[in-house]
Amino acid sequence: MGRLKERFQAFVNNRWLVFVAAMWIQSCAGVGYIFGSISPVIKISLNYNQRQLSKLGVAKDLGDSVGFLAGSLSDRLPLWGALLVGAFQNLIGYGWVWLIVTGRAPVLPLWAMCILIFVGNNGETYFNTAALVSCVQNFPKSRGPVVGILKGFAGLSGAILTQIYTMINFPDQASLIFMIAVGPAMVVIALMFIIRPVGGHRQVRPSDGLSFTFIYSVCLLLAAYLMGVMLLEDLVSVSHTLVTIFTVILFFLLVTPIIVPIALSCSEEPKDPAEEVLLPKSEQQEAGKPEQSDQEHEVIFSEVEDEKPVEVDLLPASERQKRIAQLQAELFQAAAKGAVRVKRKRGPHRGEDFTLMQALIKADFWLIFFSLLLGSGSGLTVIDNLGQMSQSLGYDNTHIFVSMISIWNFLGRVGGGYFSEIIVRDHAYPRPVSMAVAQLVMAVGHVFFAMGWPGAMYVGTLLIGLGYGAHWAIVPAAASELFGLKKFGALYNFLTLANPAGSLVFSGVIASSIYDHEAEKQAHQHHIQLQMSGLLFSGLYGQDEVLKCEGSVCFFLTSMIMSGFCVIAAVLSMILVYRTKTVYANLYGKSRT
Repeated sequence: MGRLKERFQAFVNNRWLVFVAAMWIQSCAGVGYIFGSISPVIKISLNYNQRQLSKLGVAKDLGDSVGFLAGSLSDRLPLWGALLVGAFQNLIGYGWVWLIVTGRAPVLPLWAMCILIFVGNNGETYFNTAALVSCVQNFPKSRGPVVGILKGFAGLSGAILTQIYTMINFPDQASLIFMIAVGPAMVVIALMFIIRPVGGHRQVRPSDGLSFTFIYSVCLLLAAYLMGVMLLEDLVSVSHTLVTIFTVILFFLLVTPIIVPIALSCSEEPKDPAEEVLLPKSEQQEAGKPEQSDQEHEVIFSEVEDEKPVEVDLLPASERQKRIAQLQAELFQAAAKGAVRVKRKRGPHRGEDFTLMQALIKADFWLIFFSLLLGSGSGLTVIDNLGQMSQSLGYDNTHIFVSMISIWNFLGRVGGGYFSEIIVRDHAYPRPVSMAVAQLVMAVGHVFFAMGWPGAMYVGTLLIGLGYGAHWAIVPAAASELFGLKKFGALYNFLTLANPAGSLVFSGVIASSIYDHEAEKQAHQHHIQLQMSGLLFSGLYGQDEVLKCEGSVCFFLTSMIMSGFCVIAAVLSMILVYRTKTVYANLYGKSRT
């Protein structure tokens, strides 16, 4: 009996259980991805025009990205408290919208509806923050894979929720609003006490590599399965029985990762002490403050960072470590003898814990922000305009490209985390170099969209989806490495503001203006042709006719501008790489020796 109790306690406190529970929460956290599915019923029920509906879309985007409160509460409340707040917001926001759409509550003005959509969608910022904060702290040596997998599941949540809705076969579309109001809240409340830091750096096992390989295999299988199911349901009439079978298999794939914590709890393996190297003293000693000698050592190290010759950074990694250690020892001895006076640092250095205000005055933080703004902002512009882009190139079925880019987005997040982790762990090289590669891949994808070659939509969707998704695996991991884990929630939620900011400028101003300009030119030319042929009569060409652009010219200039922005973003990322080589050498170089 005592043995069984120990096994159960080991299972409950296993960091892999926290990771799997976070994956399940993320699987229903991306309700914003299916706004396009609920917007038609809102438009019809409330008699909105397209402009009014677009304002609800803006409120949705803001709710998805404005996570200041979520970041702040995650620092002050236990993570289950932050998750409970998010579940409450999700339930109240979308629940009230459902009551209004179904006539169970009085219709509110547009500004109030925008607030409800904002509140409902803002709940997912709490889910994202709690999942990332807990898992990054539990897996400090595997931040890239962990962040990539979690963000990938958030990207797939729209497809997962849609499949569940299809299986339940509700009588009307308004029921989908009810499902996204109640479903995520129920899942989060059921799992919220599992999501917490459990001292994961003390749970390292030699089998962790095999565990990640299994999780990656499940992710790839899940992505391939969803791709096949979505294409089949789009192209062929599928019976409800078959849809039910598809959904049951989907649930089985989602539950499969629980095998990892169960297996680890039933086996006993030696722990690997190497994980301790990657955590600052303040995180290794959770119950108390570092000793005085540790504090002095930290000050000495910071002094070396300030005073070391520039040529030290140009040395090979092994030689650089030796020179820095030598300088540190010499400075420590001189300070002990009173020969020099070590100045106290005014603030944290790269790799230490920053508050948001401290990070905001650092050039590295703004390099990440603007690189993310240019890179992910250009990708979101494609996602927002994918329907019009495919229509302008002559494709009738735009849903295929929307489904495809969601899958590539997922694989980009998973793959971005995996490959960036290889770069930092095997080579001790700065993680942002992988972001530069992703941005150059996106630049090529934008060129394909601009040229409009045969099959360009498929290639462009692939490249943009992979590159855009990779950003959301790389940026959170890099931010935690450069600015610490203590205030990670606030730092991460500030960086996410780059996404809607980029989309607002690129999609709301640049892409829409150029598209409307080209559409007006084509309409004017068509008008002149009809006049010349004598076929235009009074009233046949109305002022209210919807402008429509055809051909690659519609998004040629926009895509080339986006490609240029991605190149600039890659340059900013490489500047960040140059500035942070020493940090990554100190953080990961020690674990390789």
